[in-house]
Amino acid sequence: MPSSALLLPASDERVLAALEAAYGRFDARSAAWLEKYQRGGGYVHCGKGCAACCNFPVQVSLAEGLLVAQSLEPDQLEAMRAHAFKVMRNARGATEWNAYLRSHRVHVGFCPLLNRETGACTAYAVRPTRCRDTYSTLDAHYCTAGVVETLGREERAWYARTVRENPVTDGVSHYIAPLEDLSADVATAVSVAMRAAWGVELWGDFWVLTSLAADEAFMNAVRAGHVARAVKRAKSLGLWHPEIVRFE
Repeated sequence: MPSSALLLPASDERVLAALEAAYGRFDARSAAWLEKYQRGGGYVHCGKGCAACCNFPVQVSLAEGLLVAQSLEPDQLEAMRAHAFKVMRNARGATEWNAYLRSHRVHVGFCPLLNRETGACTAYAVRPTRCRDTYSTLDAHYCTAGVVETLGREERAWYARTVRENPVTDGVSHYIAPLEDLSADVATAVSVAMRAAWGVELWGDFWVLTSLAADEAFMNAVRAGHVARAVKRAKSLGLWHPEIVRFE
């Protein structure tokens, strides 16, 4: 057990049990889908060492953040907090989503759980839903920040035609859409579990929520269903922004 892990109350254990069960269902269904897709001639351009997408913003539930927080060592949690502060600065400076996305990829940068030498995730077993359901139909070159936006006219036309004609994309980007659809079960399961255990749901940025999940005062407020107290604690930690931390 990581030195950062704490003995969790029964309510948290129930939430994490629901999350891990949902992950198990998704992993099995996505593996079956990918096997069938590849057997039919489809190709997935993803694998260990391919990490061009690891500087995307990642949205998670507090349940996912809690699972990750419980698995990390203190130095990893500190790196997550430092990254969370960068996320907050980016959110405060962004005027709209596309600007936030571009700035996140360039200025906030790669997830601190990524081993930049090997391209491997150091918390792969507990990675969030978005990291589980993102698969590319094109080479990682097209996942690199700024590449698609700066394609020349001919390559842009080729890219648009390729994703439009590929039946497993959404017709706009080169990522596999059916796997994102399959992951909806995870969101539903954790939504129900958080409501049942804590009386509230909490969604937001991966690094921010993982950092908050590691804070006992914040978690105690959530466990008690005291949203105002949880918000006050997040503000005191410098980890509050209404678009980044969302109670429902």
